[in-house]
Amino acid sequence: MPKALFLDRDGTLIIDKVYLADPAGVELIPGVIEGLARARKLGYQLFLFTNQSGIGRGYHTIEATHRVNDRLEEVIRLPRPVFTDICIAPEAPDQPVIYRKPSPRFIVESIARHGLDPTQCWMVGDSAADIGAGLGAKIKVAAVRTGKVDPSNLPEVKRGLVPVFPDFGKFAETLQ
Repeated sequence: MPKALFLDRDGTLIIDKVYLADPAGVELIPGVIEGLARARKLGYQLFLFTNQSGIGRGYHTIEATHRVNDRLEEVIRLPRPVFTDICIAPEAPDQPVIYRKPSPRFIVESIARHGLDPTQCWMVGDSAADIGAGLGAKIKVAAVRTGKVDPSNLPEVKRGLVPVFPDFGKFAETLQ
């Protein structure tokens, strides 16, 4: 069965600029291109899973988010589409949750839709919400330190449930 990586965007693949709506602001974190290329070479499908509460808060539109994601794929410079599927969760924190992480719904639906092997799937992100989504979907989870908060102090990390890596590239080096 196919394997996959579910990847947070801001703070994991690109520098988190808070409510990013301008494609010109897309700035890859070092090691991302190499890490994604390695994952693809090893047969991993790539899924982008991003909370974008700026849409629900009225700060920007979903079209702006699509433009940012298109720019992300351009700067990654791998054959397109880079991502098998993209989930943009537009809900603000005070709105009913459909896909907003830590909801595992996108991961669970993607595993079923694409016939993925959950034992060969990872959620990689920089926040408690990312970790919660992966654990809720019962897949493997890894945290990276490239976001705004060091995930090393999260309870799941302290209990040894989630390994922490300096960045996505270092995580990808461990994939088999």
